[in-house]
Amino acid sequence: MRDQRRGPLASVGLHTTLVIASAVAVFPPLWLVVTSFKPKSEAFSTDVVKDPTLRNYRHVLGDTEFLSWFGNSLFIVVITTLLGVFVAATTGYAVSRFRFPGMRPLMWLLLITQMFPVAILIVPLYNIMSTLGWLNQPISLIVTYLTVAVPFCAWMMKGFFDTIPVEIDESGRVDGLNPFGTFWRLVVPLAKPGLAVTAFYTFITAWAEVAYASAFMTGEDNLTLAAGLQTFVNQYTSDWGSMTAAAVMIAIPAALVFSWAQRHLVAGLTAGATKS
Repeated sequence: MRDQRRGPLASVGLHTTLVIASAVAVFPPLWLVVTSFKPKSEAFSTDVVKDPTLRNYRHVLGDTEFLSWFGNSLFIVVITTLLGVFVAATTGYAVSRFRFPGMRPLMWLLLITQMFPVAILIVPLYNIMSTLGWLNQPISLIVTYLTVAVPFCAWMMKGFFDTIPVEIDESGRVDGLNPFGTFWRLVVPLAKPGLAVTAFYTFITAWAEVAYASAFMTGEDNLTLAAGLQTFVNQYTSDWGSMTAAAVMIAIPAALVFSWAQRHLVAGLTAGATKS
């Protein structure tokens, strides 16, 4: 058999590439954190922080509507994530286990909805929300984010449920459980990796989205975190210190959610991709 060991030059080249790639990936968030502790006058300086200060954080928390934005985002994200996981899981399970008229068109419809860019959908969705009287209301963003997250997650959950043996469903029916009881009591506990991926994707979709939040919500009290960041740096002002401080605080909840879901991410994404 051929010797599969790398030579010295190949090993050095590989490790050099990995170090460079890691540095490129780590540098932007690290520089963001460093800048958030700089005085505003030194925001663009290339020096390491000489006199670290929490003034930017105090300004964001005490003199802006950041806490209101956080509350708005948290409410929208929690409702969107709960509804998104439930709808995607039940849809994926129904398509995986049952055969009914219109099943294939339904799956194609879910797939096609992912092909439209945000820029095309903003105007029609804005008109729909205006007609329903939902503009400047959290429900407009909740419904919109569900239309973004659910189609992809339903496809993924369908593939994940395909990997769970059908015999489990049959044993539930033998024990007298209805289809929903089988799904809730027997299948859901086995689908935790897929549900974790669905929850994480839905969370990120709602937490970091800017375009819809900026179009549907007006007034600083009603903005979400992602849309509120635009008030720090725009055509009228450039407060990069507050911008970086707010960005760091926004990233913390996302990092916590990722740390909770990371042990399920690989298993869930791999299982969901094996069948479709």
